[in-house]
Amino acid sequence: MKASIIPYVLKFKRPAGTSRGILNTKKTYILKIEENGKKGYGECNLFKGLSRDDKPDYEEKLKWLIKNIDRPINEQIDYLKNYSSIIFGIEQAMASLKAKNPFILYPSEFTKGLQGIPINGLVWMGHKEFMKEQIDQKIKEGFKVIKLKIGAINFEDEIDLLRYIRQNFSDKDLEIRVDANGAFAPETALEKLKRLSEFNIHSIEQPIGQGQMEEMARLCQASPIPIALDEELIGYNHLFDKENFLKTIKPQYIILKPALHGGFIGADTWIEAAGKTRTDWWITSALESNIGLNALAQYTFIKNIKRPQGLGTGMLYTNNFKSPLYISQGQLFFQQDKSFMLPEAFS
Repeated sequence: MKASIIPYVLKFKRPAGTSRGILNTKKTYILKIEENGKKGYGECNLFKGLSRDDKPDYEEKLKWLIKNIDRPINEQIDYLKNYSSIIFGIEQAMASLKAKNPFILYPSEFTKGLQGIPINGLVWMGHKEFMKEQIDQKIKEGFKVIKLKIGAINFEDEIDLLRYIRQNFSDKDLEIRVDANGAFAPETALEKLKRLSEFNIHSIEQPIGQGQMEEMARLCQASPIPIALDEELIGYNHLFDKENFLKTIKPQYIILKPALHGGFIGADTWIEAAGKTRTDWWITSALESNIGLNALAQYTFIKNIKRPQGLGTGMLYTNNFKSPLYISQGQLFFQQDKSFMLPEAFS
């Protein structure tokens, strides 16, 4: 068995606004494994500025993996336990290598093209008119759930956008999720949540920054809007710690991003902990290319999902890999008669 890492820079169609700034490009790493004439592909989806594994030695860890690709996967995962995105890539590439088709990792009704995955339409931060334009477009495209990134523009402008939506669509017609990415200050967060609750918001992701457990626990109890934790989950590796975390904060939802939360194996233990604490959950992509998004969508489908997921980010890039994935009427589908097309460097 041999392995190689191919860095790849994804280019956004439009600058992507977040509470942490504007993204124009995103670097990712494609892991290719070869054995007995077969190839497997995975994406080590480092998210700079957010991933716990955004460390100076990240590429050194990738080199270690290449040299030690023949080791048992449990040894690799143990050595790389603090590098979620690398574990995510290993899991994909190994499953891809074993599969009949390297891009059908988890065969299902989804990969047969018979069922889609309901997803939310993502509205990026930007000036008020730009966000309104995105909202109109998502509704026109048939989305029944939209997710707004908030916290970067004037709060009153964000309130106006929510008012605009609710003047045209009730919560029975359109579900609204918002994601603050930790932008609210603890001392003003509850007041803002009360203002937002006027618009029948389904949930808010990460209203305050991670690492403020007492304040977050208080908010989860007092908030008129259900709270979903995202960044707060980063760094917990063991089932016991995850259960205690959920029992302490008592969030209404958790949002799983395998590239940030310990790969698929890490997501599995979060789902187990959520089941034991009666916490609901859904899965969201973390700006993967279509290689990572494809594996993530297939994994998500087999998890008996109950609500719309956050898997729509593959359409953000000008130079994403051509794939069978497409979105129609607010659902992500896999078109069985289409193939992945990778650049020559990946073959």
